[in-house]
Amino acid sequence: MYMISVLQAQAYRATKNPVYLERAALQMIAYLDSLQQDNGLFFHGAKGRFFWGRGNGWMAAGITELLTDLPKNNLHYAKIMDGYQKMMTALLSHQDEKGLWHQLVDYPEAWEETSSSGMFTFAFITGVKNGWLNPSKYIPATQKAWKALVDKIDNQGNIQDVCAGMGQRVDAAGYLNARKVNGDYHGQAPLLWCASALLK
Repeated sequence: MYMISVLQAQAYRATKNPVYLERAALQMIAYLDSLQQDNGLFFHGAKGRFFWGRGNGWMAAGITELLTDLPKNNLHYAKIMDGYQKMMTALLSHQDEKGLWHQLVDYPEAWEETSSSGMFTFAFITGVKNGWLNPSKYIPATQKAWKALVDKIDNQGNIQDVCAGMGQRVDAAGYLNARKVNGDYHGQAPLLWCASALLK
């Protein structure tokens, strides 16, 4: 969902042709209808019926990018914003004491995962700056998340505890036992998105 939203949003930014935003909005509605659960989070897929951190991170970042450009008078705006806010509420409730999120978002015993944490933080920062989220709730959460992410950067500038690429798994163990890597671009990039969003 992230790749679709960002590609279409960038095409719109380059051309100002609204067809690109409409394509992204229609695809986003399909994902909201098929994968978002009542708790606001998203299953990894039809087989992976778990709230995988990075899978939810792609969704959080993708919906944030789309809403940045989608006009409020768009037919789908209200539903997409509702899905975004529902997800942000869920993420706020699952943020741990340090400020991070875990490999499975709703498993507090799962390990801290930084690519998803970076994407969620980006969604929080952008939401606060655009008036989509309550600053009294989300600014403290954002500050805590940013500090926790920075603390995960080693002396070589690599962010630690990034989930290696993986497909859907049919049981929780498949996610909980996934390999952790350091310096992977899936984690490095969201950290830069957060820094860019903070500087805007």
